[in-house]
Amino acid sequence: MSIWLKRAEARDAADSKVRGIVEGILADIEKRGDVAVREFSIKFDNWDRENYRLSPGEIQGCIDQLDERDLRDIEFAQKQVRNFAQVQREALKDVEVETLPGVVLGHKNVPVNAAGCYVPGGKYPLLASAHMSVITAKVAGVKRVVTCAPPFEGKAAPAIVAAQAMAGADEIYVLGGIQAVGALAIGTESVASVDMLVGPGNAYVAEAKRQLFGRVGIDLFAGPTETLVIADESVDGEMCATDLLGQAEHGADSPAILLTTSERLARETMREIERLLTILPTAAVASQSWSHFGEVIVAENEEEMVRIADEISSEHVQVMTRDPDYFLRNMTNYGALFLGPRTNVSFGDKVIGTNHTLPTRKAARYTGGLWVGKFLKTCTYQKVLTDEASAMIGEYCSRLCALEGFVGHAEQANIRVRRYGRRNVPYGGRADHIERL
Repeated sequence: MSIWLKRAEARDAADSKVRGIVEGILADIEKRGDVAVREFSIKFDNWDRENYRLSPGEIQGCIDQLDERDLRDIEFAQKQVRNFAQVQREALKDVEVETLPGVVLGHKNVPVNAAGCYVPGGKYPLLASAHMSVITAKVAGVKRVVTCAPPFEGKAAPAIVAAQAMAGADEIYVLGGIQAVGALAIGTESVASVDMLVGPGNAYVAEAKRQLFGRVGIDLFAGPTETLVIADESVDGEMCATDLLGQAEHGADSPAILLTTSERLARETMREIERLLTILPTAAVASQSWSHFGEVIVAENEEEMVRIADEISSEHVQVMTRDPDYFLRNMTNYGALFLGPRTNVSFGDKVIGTNHTLPTRKAARYTGGLWVGKFLKTCTYQKVLTDEASAMIGEYCSRLCALEGFVGHAEQANIRVRRYGRRNVPYGGRADHIERL
C-alpha cells in the first residue's frame, strides 16, 4: 500500500469572481470593440498605443536587439519543433475507399483558416510558446496565424516578437490577457476574428478561452503547470529535487509530485528541495508551490506507481527508473512522458521538438496536447457512382428512416430508388415490397 510523506492542499477551479470578471470583459469587447480593448489594456497592463499590431519595422527592431547567439538558439529550437510537426503532419493521410461497388467514402484533413496564438509573457517572456503554436499551425497549413503577447516591462518583449516573426506569424499584436483572446475570438474594428484559439495563459486567459469555446475552437482547457517525477534508487535526490523545482517555479499554484518505490529516495529528495530553495533565484515562487502543492508518495512497486500516476494524470511525467519504458508501455493518462534521466521537462518545454502546450487538471484522461492535428478538421465526403448502388443504398435507407418515423428523410432515399432503381415506391412509403417499373 502506498504512503504519502507529503500531501498537497486542495485546489479550487476558477471561482465565480474570475468567471464574472471574464464574462463582463468579453461582453464589453463584443459591444464596444477596440475602445474596450484599449481600456482593459491600460487598466491591466498599463499599456497603450495607437495600434497594438506591430509594424514590420518594429518587428525588425526587436529582432535586431537580439545577438547572433540568441537568434541561432531560437532557430535551432524552431527547427526541432518544425521537424517533429512535419512528421506528425505526414502521418495524417487523406483517405478514399470504395466500401461497396459504386460507393466511395473518404475524408480530407482540412486546416482551419485562421488561428490566434496567445503567448504568455507578463511574468516571464515565454518565447517558446511562440514556437509551439505558430510553427505547428503553419505546418498544419493554417493560412492566417495571429499572435498576441502582453508587454513585458512596459514594452514589447524583443525575444517573444523575434520568435513569433521567425516562426512565421502573419500578424503580431502586443496585447495581453482577456482583452487579447477576446479580440481574437470576437473580432474588433482593427483585429479580424480567428477560427481557433491556442496557447497557455493565466487563470483569466484560461477562463476566457473556456467561455469563448464554441464561438471558436480551442486547443485545450489549461490550468497551472503540473509535474510528476517517477523515480527509483537508480537516481539520487538532487536529480529528483531539481526536476521538481524546475517546474514549481512556473507559479505558486503549480503542483510538483514525487512518486517513488524508495522511502530513502523520497526523504533525500525532500532534504535536497529544502537545500536548493536556499539558492534558487526563483525560490520565492517555487517555495510557495512546493509548500502548498508539493506531494511525496511512496508506492510498493512499479505496478502501483502506474496506477497512481494514471490517477494523477499529470501534464508532465518525468520517469527516472531502471526500466522507464515500462511506463511508456503501461501508462495511459499523461500529457507528455520524459523517459530516463538524460531528458527532462525543460527540454520539452524549450527545445527538443515536442509541443509543450499540454493538458492539465486531469484532462490527460481524454486528450493529448497541442499538435498539428488540433489545427485540422477531418472532413468526410461520399460519392455514389452507379444507379445500382444508389438504389441499393436507398432501399436500406428508406426502411431505416421509416423505423425512426422520418418520412422526409425516407423520401430522399425513395426518390432515388424510383429514378435510379426504376422501382415503384409509394410517396412516404417504405422501399419494402416494391415493384420494378
